[in-house]
Amino acid sequence: MTVSQHEEEKLTLSESADGIDRRGFLKCMAWAGTGLVWTMNAGIASSSVLAGAGKSAKKAAGASFSFAQISDSHIGFDKPANTDVSATLQAAIARLQALPRKPDFILHTGDLTHLSRPGEFDTLDQLMKSTGVDVIYVPGEHDVIDNGRQFLERYGQTPDGGRKKGSGWFSFDHQGVHFIGLVNVTDLKPGGMGSLGHEQLEWLEDDLKGKSSSTPLVVFAHVPLWAVYPQWGWGTDDSAKALAYMKRFGSVTVLNGHIHQTMQKVEGNVSFHTAMSTAFPQPAPGSAPSPGPMKVPAEKLRDVLGIADVNYIAGQHHLAIVDSSLSGAAATQPETHEAHHDGNSASASAGAGPAGVKIDNFSFAPSPLQVQPGTAITWTNHDDVPHNVESSQQLFSSPVLDTNQTFQFTFKEAGEYPYFCKLHPRMTGRVIVR
Repeated sequence: MTVSQHEEEKLTLSESADGIDRRGFLKCMAWAGTGLVWTMNAGIASSSVLAGAGKSAKKAAGASFSFAQISDSHIGFDKPANTDVSATLQAAIARLQALPRKPDFILHTGDLTHLSRPGEFDTLDQLMKSTGVDVIYVPGEHDVIDNGRQFLERYGQTPDGGRKKGSGWFSFDHQGVHFIGLVNVTDLKPGGMGSLGHEQLEWLEDDLKGKSSSTPLVVFAHVPLWAVYPQWGWGTDDSAKALAYMKRFGSVTVLNGHIHQTMQKVEGNVSFHTAMSTAFPQPAPGSAPSPGPMKVPAEKLRDVLGIADVNYIAGQHHLAIVDSSLSGAAATQPETHEAHHDGNSASASAGAGPAGVKIDNFSFAPSPLQVQPGTAITWTNHDDVPHNVESSQQLFSSPVLDTNQTFQFTFKEAGEYPYFCKLHPRMTGRVIVR
């Protein structure tokens, strides 16, 4: 296909009988629990369920190339929502290995590990090597607990042999498609969402300047580049500026993870898609007091970790998706999230006590907490995910706290001390000393 033909086509989504158009560009297929397989053919996208080998083979025929997306492996997580995340990642890899056509490469859209520990990265590397194809990574917030040092040491090289920029952003070209890996999980601000930052945005603008508007773009980052649910931090504060640089391009596909569920959105020539996790589900936006690992009965886990059948058809402007689960049943979500919410309180005697703050349901309670000078306050994490306690005034910073771990700081002088969780910046709190 010529460049001019690419310019005439647009990415949208719908079901089709055979799943691939004569000029089909991109096929997205969500793995059972979950990854996505994208098949490139001339400028449009189409997909099928991984479990349907015959259908997959039919769709793969004649495609230019394909690649896979896996997200949110959380190697190291061992809480009730899934006590063996390595096994579910292995199941995803097995699905990919069973494809009728081997993907050219795999995109992993972040949260490779749960606590950025060397052993977690080692396990992830060992498992992903079994795919037999190259794996390309962008970090999630759980991969940069050490400020991204290990991530960049291990994955700092670009597919074409160069070095990634800044905290790990880069781009590369593959068979006429321009891929852009962005990082929106570092330098997060109190109360904010994901963030790209000025330096990365300047790089992105420069990266796109020399590209023809007919070049198909595939952009991937961990946190969604659209406002899925700002109340839970599910979005990126400065994504509008990044997307403005892509407005002139006729075909833009944005792939994200972070929210552990499949959601789609189309705005003009930009198609957004979030992938499910290979580790555990999270509640649908607003359906629970907070985000976080969602425990379901063991026999239902593969119903929740589902498969998405996504088709992109040229010339149409709507998106349609068919979900199927690993078990083969219709993909479902539990009605409730197994969590309780204590709420915030201005009383020092509420919540965790006069010298204690409970971290639970992605919140600090009580907040504000009023104490006298010289009081030592202890924060205790009761969530199934790690958090930290970061002073907005850079007066104190805890290590990352896993479940039931604590951090203590003594407030010697009167004043107001705002703080937040650096991993999940929508979580904010305040201590008043007087």
